[in-house]
Amino acid sequence: MPEPDIIVVGAGIVGVACALQLARQGQRVVVVDQQAPGMGASWGNAGHLATEQVFPIADVSILKRLPAMLLDPMGPLRLDWKYLPRALPWFIRLLLNLRPASYRRTVAGIRALNEGSLGAWQRLLQSIERPGLLHENGSLLVFERAESQAALDALQQRMQQQGVPVQAWTGSAIREAAPQLSEGIRGGLFFPATGHFVDPYRVVCELVEAAKASGVTFLQQRVMDARLEGAGVALLTDQGKLTARQVLIACGAHSAKLTAALTGKHVPLDTERGYHLMLPQEAQRLPFAVTSLERKFIMTPMAGGLRLAGTVEFAGLDRPANMQRAWQLHRLTDGLFRQPLSVTDATPWMGFRPSLPDSLPIIDRVCEGKVLLAFGHQHLGLTQAAVTAEWMVKLWKGDSAQCGAYRLGRF
Repeated sequence: MPEPDIIVVGAGIVGVACALQLARQGQRVVVVDQQAPGMGASWGNAGHLATEQVFPIADVSILKRLPAMLLDPMGPLRLDWKYLPRALPWFIRLLLNLRPASYRRTVAGIRALNEGSLGAWQRLLQSIERPGLLHENGSLLVFERAESQAALDALQQRMQQQGVPVQAWTGSAIREAAPQLSEGIRGGLFFPATGHFVDPYRVVCELVEAAKASGVTFLQQRVMDARLEGAGVALLTDQGKLTARQVLIACGAHSAKLTAALTGKHVPLDTERGYHLMLPQEAQRLPFAVTSLERKFIMTPMAGGLRLAGTVEFAGLDRPANMQRAWQLHRLTDGLFRQPLSVTDATPWMGFRPSLPDSLPIIDRVCEGKVLLAFGHQHLGLTQAAVTAEWMVKLWKGDSAQCGAYRLGRF
């Protein structure tokens, strides 16, 4: 195999989308990952094209919730107390980024990515002749308690201020659109400029096939170390040495070590451990993704069933999964539907969402262009993958002004 121009480390949705777009620029691209493409967080994400989510996952109320995060193993936002010493510096940075000026910068950054995400996905899926993988039929946030109305109204106002298309729906309007939802739902917010993917893993697979057709090679190897070498970059894997003129680090929650090895910069990257429960008997329950305001989880209809997802756990990369958190998602559906959801043949899952304390990814070009970076998209990796790939092409061309690159140097 001739030496590639670019090695992409990471065969998730971000890495594969970037590899395809770079190959279309005439570059010889190799993608390397210790797993088969799409088998990390991209396999089990919620499937929601979450363009409406322009606010970071945490706000100042996290201080009040900290005791519950430590004590409730089934809570929607969980911090493993054994992981607290390692997580504390990250959380301190998170709190500092909640200061008004920093928070405004974060919201502006997320919004800039999200505003371009739907169009980028339309272009990407159309280019591989698979537009049907994305259903552009909106999504819904529902509430059940009368006291939640004020919070919902405030959220609608904040979203309108950010230019997010949003409509207030009554309970009867919700049940007209989604008849199987219960009478206990009082109302909600509908987001028309969103959608969902019918099979997130298949999206990755289709992009892989398109990338291969464009000349991209995929290698299943574990990258153990990296260094700048001569006019390019060398990667040391469990199967030998790989060299190229450039490397793109897009391996999600595992990106910090390679970034440090190549740039000397220690990025404050942590992981939100996300869980899902797939219900294969319930594919027809909902027409679009539905999120519960009070219960803090999302339900997305897919070809393979109804996917329940949305909890966040901070426990690092090494601790074993607590699959009771996945099964807890089914218990959270009690009362949301006219008839209970079936758990026959249900399967639980846990994956790692790469998260930075300011909730913005790193999309950058450093080391005189030898190193490209695209990671840290937290729970918006699927949403922002296509637009990240478009930005990466601009960065590769040296046109950072047009994409508003999110710099490594901010840390």
